[in-house]
Amino acid sequence: MQGNLPPEAQEKLEELQDLQETAQKVAAQKDQAESTLNESEAALDALEDVTEETTMYREVGELLVETEYETAHDELSDKVDSLEIRVEQLTKQEERVRDQFESLQEELQQMLQGGAGGGPMGPGGAGA
Repeated sequence: MQGNLPPEAQEKLEELQDLQETAQKVAAQKDQAESTLNESEAALDALEDVTEETTMYREVGELLVETEYETAHDELSDKVDSLEIRVEQLTKQEERVRDQFESLQEELQQMLQGGAGGGPMGPGGAGA
């Protein structure tokens, strides 16, 4: 079918495919960010259940390094805040890509319907 499409329609179809790939990438990034956010929120919740005097460690590469409660809490809070912002940005990006996809899809359908008006459907309907 693609060989029969006018060049303009073929171009729109390729744009649609590119937008679909972009949408998949954004969705994967959003899933990853949401997963990391959930883990960080769970860690922050767990941190609320320990006393400030508890010896704590944080991971630095392959090592565990002793840290203070306040430092761990502040770092986790900052991470949660930045991940919430990231998820929000990705959600908006996902919506923009979806809107662009739908708009482009409508353009392509109108282009094909307009071109098909005198094509195979037209003569069959008029000649019958």
